[in-house]
Amino acid sequence: MLRSKSLLTLVLLLLSTISHFTFALPSFEGLSERDFEDYIASRQTTDAQVADPPPPPGPLAFSGSKIVHDPAHPWIAPQAGDIRGPCPALNTLANHGYLPRDGIATPTQLINGVQEGLNMENAIAIFVTYAAMLVDGNLLTDKISIGRKSQQTGPDPPPPATAGGLSTPGLGPEGDASLTRGDAALGDNDSFNQTLFDQFIDFSNRYGGGYYNLTVAAELRWARIQQSIATNPTFSFVAPRYFTAYAESALIINAFVDGRNTSRHLSIADATSFIKSNQFPQGFFRAPQPIGNDGAAQIFGAHQIPPGSNTNGVNTYTPDPNSANLAQFCLMYEHFVERSVKRLYPNPTGALRRNLILNLRYFFSGQPSKAGCTEAQPYRQL
Repeated sequence: MLRSKSLLTLVLLLLSTISHFTFALPSFEGLSERDFEDYIASRQTTDAQVADPPPPPGPLAFSGSKIVHDPAHPWIAPQAGDIRGPCPALNTLANHGYLPRDGIATPTQLINGVQEGLNMENAIAIFVTYAAMLVDGNLLTDKISIGRKSQQTGPDPPPPATAGGLSTPGLGPEGDASLTRGDAALGDNDSFNQTLFDQFIDFSNRYGGGYYNLTVAAELRWARIQQSIATNPTFSFVAPRYFTAYAESALIINAFVDGRNTSRHLSIADATSFIKSNQFPQGFFRAPQPIGNDGAAQIFGAHQIPPGSNTNGVNTYTPDPNSANLAQFCLMYEHFVERSVKRLYPNPTGALRRNLILNLRYFFSGQPSKAGCTEAQPYRQL
């Protein structure tokens, strides 16, 4: 027994030397054979392939309104090879340098970017960032594409995970019935859709007197759901998309209305700048206080529909009793971890397991923790 422990110590010391560790070796007393093998595997991958995910950044030191279209953040059109995706807000932040201009970011960069550029509330920024990262990002390299899949995020984790970027349909915050992008099943869910934006303008004129406001948001959200039911045979409107669809309708007001404007009405000119050109309007001020999902409940309340999907072609929308509804945030969180994440990472080992657990911890530290949810732990903790 003594000889076995001495050999184990020698192996660990050799491995630590080869890997250039700079921290003290942990205690291995009581580790199972599986845990020991996972630890060794986690340290045999080169630094170029694996990045330890740091804890998420905290709130802004100054969270009031300020000009964000400033000399330090000029608008520069995407260059060849730069990636843009389905979210006009993230595209705008990348075009102004609040996010890396190539469209490949770390969770830290995303959280800092949406806070600095849009004044997003910290817990919400953490939640949506790690929701995207867990299903669309590369957990080995701590990078995610804000659009399509890219080799710039590094070597892929093992399948069935794809590290496919935010344009991947049906996994993360993006999904069917977008206000400005088509459904994935109908073709292009990534690019700006002029026809849908023309509808955005039409509804703003009809219901908002030429502005996009909560009344317009409610009517347009409902119209887009009905359109997807009627045209998309695989239309899916279950959690988490069920939640993010209403949140994004409100975000357009909360994030894109100039911070000096107290009316909460978005002009067509400013909407065009953000949604079509992915550019801050000249002299734009961010919101006067950290923004969240204010208005989402009002948008939902105007035309209520349960979560569900088309189950047998178009116009077969059927409620799904297994999906969380808007009153069940903690259930949505639990299902996302236990179903969506677990499906992509059924049996992670080594560095992937370690990074996955850390990302899940960071994810919980956002809105789920603030909402009093119980932390989901589908994998053994570190």
